[in-house]
Amino acid sequence: MSLIVHRRKKTRKRHALKKRRIVVTRLGPAAIARREGRKLGFKKGFDEGYLRGRADVIVNTVQDPVPFRNIRILYVTTGKGFPYSPIDEAVISTLQGMVSELIPTDPRQPVADLASQVRPDLVLSLDGMEFSTEQVQSIRQLGFRTAIWLTDDPYYTDFTSNMVGHYDYVFTLELNCVPYYQSLGCPNVYYLPFAVQPTQYRPKPTQSTIRSDISFVGSAYWNRVGFFDQLVPYLQDKNVSISGLWWDRLAGFETLKDKIELGKWMGPQETSEVYNGSKIVINLHRSHDDDSVNNNTNKIHPVSPNPRTFEISSCATLQLTDIRDDLARFYTPGVEIETYASPQELMEKIDYYLANEEARRDIALRGLARTMREHTYARRLNEMLAHIFG
Repeated sequence: MSLIVHRRKKTRKRHALKKRRIVVTRLGPAAIARREGRKLGFKKGFDEGYLRGRADVIVNTVQDPVPFRNIRILYVTTGKGFPYSPIDEAVISTLQGMVSELIPTDPRQPVADLASQVRPDLVLSLDGMEFSTEQVQSIRQLGFRTAIWLTDDPYYTDFTSNMVGHYDYVFTLELNCVPYYQSLGCPNVYYLPFAVQPTQYRPKPTQSTIRSDISFVGSAYWNRVGFFDQLVPYLQDKNVSISGLWWDRLAGFETLKDKIELGKWMGPQETSEVYNGSKIVINLHRSHDDDSVNNNTNKIHPVSPNPRTFEISSCATLQLTDIRDDLARFYTPGVEIETYASPQELMEKIDYYLANEEARRDIALRGLARTMREHTYARRLNEMLAHIFG
């Protein structure tokens, strides 16, 4: 009897081993590929979900409120329309929640007459190119404080140098313009870079319909053309998107033309969509000595980051930017933002961060958190009003 039981056990064992062998032999290359694909898809989904979830927490974290001021501001818009109008909208919507009354107006209106009627505590002009200095002088003669926030320093200082002396307070987004305007006799000059309006640039809670590994948004100034021409062989096989004016200037335009949206100038919503759908966004500042587009006879060298720096970081996307001397005041390189000094270094860092999702994600999230804490229009405008009203 024991011999029969022993044989039955051996038979069952052989059957079990045979079944296991059959399972193994049936898992062919296609099945293995499907299994690995599921694992990879699960990881990508997890990574995307983690990024979106953490970004949502950061954006909805309550920040320290800016103080409310019982003052009346007469705000003079740029009067230029797009692409300046989104900045006007950001300033207007922000100030409306910070002061007791905000009266927006157009620079081509009789602003001095309006000021005499509403009697503001401050007349604030953005850009000021379309706002006559005669009107500014009339407003000051009526006894009202005036301030200007310059939008394009140092690229149009040939024009702004003739304007700034007419204002009580001058705010510039370029650090090196502060001593320049002081040398012109302006007593109250302050460094105040632009920022981000979170309602315009923010992380999407869901995956963007636009998907790129690498993107760049901006006009093809000559320094950018020269830089990107060195990247053409590298980018031709990459999932990259480029949007903006004049990109047919590229010597390698025919090679990259399928990846370029030529002549497209996007507003905040569409630009934010591109940033959200990109793993890496390249930021490359324009040159200060390109006389074909600039009016900067004194060749004032810029050291401050452009507004795009804050807008990209506000979308929880890894930003690779060329180095500006004052960048570290706003973001810590290698921690909250990443930098490059040459085309070769840019290509190496793109390869590294595309292959290292966690490192890319962590820098992007830290950059977003820093932006929400320190680089919103509410923070900048509060700083402006503190300089003026104490």
